[in-house]
Order: sequence, then structure tokens, then C-alpha cells
Amino acid sequence: MRTKLISGLRVLLACGLAALLAGLPAVRAEAEDKTELMVLAAASLTDVLNELAGVYQKKNSQVKLVISYAGSGALQTQIEQGAPVDVFVSASVKNMDALVDKGFMSPASKRNLLTNSIVLVTPVKSGLKLASFQDCASDQVKMIALGDPGSVPAGQYAMEVFESLGIADAVKAKANLATDVRQVLTWVEEGTVDCGVVYATDAAGSKKVKVVASAPPESHKPIIYPAALAAAGQHQAESEAFLEFLASDQAGAVFKKYGFTLGGK
Repeated sequence: MRTKLISGLRVLLACGLAALLAGLPAVRAEAEDKTELMVLAAASLTDVLNELAGVYQKKNSQVKLVISYAGSGALQTQIEQGAPVDVFVSASVKNMDALVDKGFMSPASKRNLLTNSIVLVTPVKSGLKLASFQDCASDQVKMIALGDPGSVPAGQYAMEVFESLGIADAVKAKANLATDVRQVLTWVEEGTVDCGVVYATDAAGSKKVKVVASAPPESHKPIIYPAALAAAGQHQAESEAFLEFLASDQAGAVFKKYGFTLGGK
């Protein structure tokens, strides 16, 4: 009786193991069938691209989007140093053009997706009487948050505004530099600084800051968001399909919801 019981258990275990092993190739094949696209994008696109990624992946289950956000200058450096990338969406034409010129991004695939604007913000409960960018040079402001102009487009645009007003040196003396525009927004929200310069879309998405001034368009270069495919990307067809989606009317409606303007020259 005992011998029969042991034999029966062995048969059950053998059958169970065989079934498990039989199922493994199917699981592995399913994982291998999913194409992973590496997308590098400007930090100011975090919220809108996260939403669009969800929409895209629901309709394209064979694609997995892996999105990394940072300042456009930092992302340019990562790409130049060999970071894997299939699609790059920059907040600056300058960073994109540098990568195109060096052969990292495909010139034929480049398109200007969006435009934006920059604004001066303070904590929502701030008592400061700021009404213009010019006021950043006043004694009211002890510390201002800016994206590092060396790597953050929002910081570069901000400094162009201050240079046009002739107060760049005064502002630099009390500037706290951030690694990306989202860090600027966080510092203002927390009240760590008196004010900061962010994109209008960042300010619109926060209930903890208030816009006190908008930069005159003529005071800085146009804020254009170009996108392009990696010149040596391994998934050209899938990358092109995703880029086409970002330029579609469906994606455009979502971009507009977050305050972006479509297109750009």
C-alpha cells in the first residue's frame, strides 16, 4: 500500500513538473515578443507623456515604453555617452540639433511637436508683491529657483529674459540652480525659495504655486519641443509608429489638455 502511494505521488509530481516546464517556453516567448522602446524626454513632459504612454500601450500591447525624464541637456549628454534610446523628445531645439549634427538622431525623422511659454511663480500663499520678471532684481527676492542654464532649457530661456531686461547679474547672485524644471517647481511649492521660473504647463499642473508674470515672447527664443528617432535604433518601425502617435490628433488633444500648444517652426 505504501509503495503504491509513493509511486502515485511520483507520477503526480512528474506530471506537474512536465506541465510546468511545458508552460515556460510560452511565457518566455510572450515576454520576448514584446518590444521595449527606450524614450528619453524633457522633465516638463512627465505628466502628459505618462498619460499618453498608458493610452498607447493599451492599443499596442506588443510594445513596452520605458520613459526616462531629465533636463534636455543632461539627456543629450547621456545619449552622447551611449545611453540606449529609440525616441528623444527635447524641450530645446539646440540639444536636438546637436545630436542630429553628431549623427545620434535621425534628421529625416525630426519634427517639432509642441511649443510652450515660461512664467514666474511664487508659493500660493506668498505675500511678496511681484508683478513682473523685472521684480526678481528687487530686494523682495532673496532666493530664486532656476533650471541650470548649462543643461536645463527652462533655465536658458529664463536667463535670456533676464538678459533682455539687463538684470542677469543681479538674478544670478541669488539663484538656486536645479537639475531640471520639475525641481524648480518643487522648491517653489515647498517655499524653499521666494520664486522660480518654470514652464506655463508646469505651473498649470500645480495647486501650490501661483503665476505672477508671463515672460514676453520676444524676450527669449521660441520654446519648441522637437522629437526624433535614434539614427541607430534597433526598433525603427515601432519607434516611428510611436512618434506618429505623438503627432496624431488623439495625442494632440491630450497635449492641449496639459496646456501645450501644438506644432512649432
